[in-house]
Amino acid sequence: MRLPFVICSCLAIVVLPATAAERRCGWYSSPTPGNLLLTDRHGDWWIQMQGRPDPKGIDNVPAFDDRQFVEANVPGSGYGYGCACMTVETNARQQRITRVIAADILPLARCRNDRSLPDPSE
Repeated sequence: MRLPFVICSCLAIVVLPATAAERRCGWYSSPTPGNLLLTDRHGDWWIQMQGRPDPKGIDNVPAFDDRQFVEANVPGSGYGYGCACMTVETNARQQRITRVIAADILPLARCRNDRSLPDPSE
């Protein structure tokens, strides 16, 4: 009688779902050295923090061109913001992105017109 229970219990452990990917859209910013974040309607999601390990798939973050990226701080520094959608895995409790699966650059107007997003220049 115990054998079927043990087999079912083991199978349940094997088939537990992996972390689900989420699609998050908003302001992608590089405010300071070693720091990247995505700000969507739910808040700030840290992608990279100076002194902490990078998430898996960090090479999949968007590569903006001059037309879709607003430089802030020092011109030519690479610090600033753009608009993007990213497919990611997160740690919701820590508001951290733990894996970057894919990213798409969006026109700046899309984020500027989204009233649920804060003004990135503030």
